[in-house]
Amino acid sequence: MRSLFLLLACAAMPARAQSGEPWQPPMLTNTRYGEDWGKLADPANRDGRWTENAKYILLGDDTWLSTGIELRARSESYRDNLWGGADAPDDSYLWLRAMPYADLHVGKLRAFVQPIAAYAIGVVPSAGPIDQSRVDLLQGFAQADIGPVTLRAGRQMLSLGTERIVGTRYGPNVPLAFDGARADVRIGKATISLLAVKPVQPGLASFDDATSDTKALWGAYAALPALDIYYLGYRNRAARFGGRQARELRHSVGVRSHGKRGNWRWNVEGVYQFGTYDGQRIAAWTLGMEVGHDFPTLPLSPAATLRFNIVSGDRDRGDGRLGTFNALFPKGKYFGELSPVGPTNIVSVNPRVGFDLGSSVSASVAAMAYWRYSRGDGVYDIPGNLIRAAGDSDARFIGQEAELAVAWQASPEWELSTSVSAFAPGAFIRQTGSARTILMLGLESNFRF
Repeated sequence: MRSLFLLLACAAMPARAQSGEPWQPPMLTNTRYGEDWGKLADPANRDGRWTENAKYILLGDDTWLSTGIELRARSESYRDNLWGGADAPDDSYLWLRAMPYADLHVGKLRAFVQPIAAYAIGVVPSAGPIDQSRVDLLQGFAQADIGPVTLRAGRQMLSLGTERIVGTRYGPNVPLAFDGARADVRIGKATISLLAVKPVQPGLASFDDATSDTKALWGAYAALPALDIYYLGYRNRAARFGGRQARELRHSVGVRSHGKRGNWRWNVEGVYQFGTYDGQRIAAWTLGMEVGHDFPTLPLSPAATLRFNIVSGDRDRGDGRLGTFNALFPKGKYFGELSPVGPTNIVSVNPRVGFDLGSSVSASVAAMAYWRYSRGDGVYDIPGNLIRAAGDSDARFIGQEAELAVAWQASPEWELSTSVSAFAPGAFIRQTGSARTILMLGLESNFRF
C-alpha cells in the first residue's frame, strides 16, 4: 500500500550517499528499468541474499545482465458495481499476471525486454483488454548513454511525477505502455525528459498488442529538486465528449511542488489545458494538493495525509468552449482500491491515516467525498468515459466512500494485501439512475524481485 510518490522518491536517491554510507539496493519500481543494480559488481555491496545472483550476472568485460519477475494474483469482488448500473453489478473475478524481465548492459548500451502473461477468470460479461492480454510484449527498448543524455527507443512504460496525467496503469491487470522515443537530458541536478510516443492498445489474444493509430503524446518534463515543470501535447482522432466523436488536440502545461521537511510532506500540482475539439476551444484545468504529517513517536507510528482535488468540467455545451479536463493516461487506481469515478469534473476530499502494526504489517483507513465541479457536466470513470450524464439534475454531491486496507510484507519479495471498500451514492447519483451502495473486497498476492 506504499504510495507511488514514495517509491519514486526512493528510487531517485543516489546509490551512495555523499557521507560515505554503505550502498543500499534500489527500491523496486513499477517500470523496473529505473533500478540500477550495477553496484553489485563490488563484492562489498553484497549481503548474500539469494536474489543477488539474478540481479547482477557478469557476462564479460563491461557486460552484465539483470533479471527479475513479478507474479501477481488479484481477486476483486463487487456488489452493486456502478451503484447497481453495471452490466454485471455483482461480478467477482481473478486477475493473474506474470511479468519477467531481462536487462542487458554492454558498456553505455542497454537492451531491456519484459514480456507479460495476463489472464482473467470470471469477468462478466467478458474480459476486456485491460483484464486479459494473454502473452505479449509489455516493454522492449534499446538505450544509449551519451554523456549527460540517455536515449531510449522502443516500447516502454512511462511514469511522470505522481502519475496524475501520465502513468503506468499498474493497478489493473494489464499495465499501459507506449511505443516511441524518450531522451533524458541531465543538467546539474535537473533532468529534462523529451517524449514522442503513442500508447499501446492491448488485444485479447496473444501477440496482438498494437500501437494506437488514433492517439499520440509528446512533450517535455523537467524534474528539478522539489519542483517539476512540464508541457505535454496530446492528439486523439476519435475523442468523445458530449456524445460526439471528433478530433482532439490538447496541450497541457503543469507545475508540481513536492518535498519533505521534518515530519511534514507535501505535493501540490496544477495543470492548465488548451487546444481544440470539434471546432470548440479547450479551456480546462486541475489543482491537486496533498499534505501529510508523520507521528513516529506515537503508538503504531501513524502517518496522516489529506488530499484535495478539483478538476474542471464543461459548463455549457453551446458556448463554443470545452471545459472538461482530460487526465490523458492517469494511474489505474486513482482515488483508492475502489475508484468508480475518475479525475474529471470533480471536487474530492480524501483524508487517510496509515499505521505500522509491527511484524511487517501495515494498515490504512481512508475516507473520500466527491462532488461535481460543474452542474452542466456529468461523472466520468478513470479512462475518461462518461458514466453518468448531467441530465436534469442540479445536484453536485456524487457520494462518499470509506476504505480499509491491510498489507503484510511476508518477505522482501512477497506481499499479501487486502482491502474493503464501500461507496454510498449521493444526491446526483440518486437523481440520475440506479443508486445502491457499492461494496468491493480486494485480495492480492504479489511476489517480485
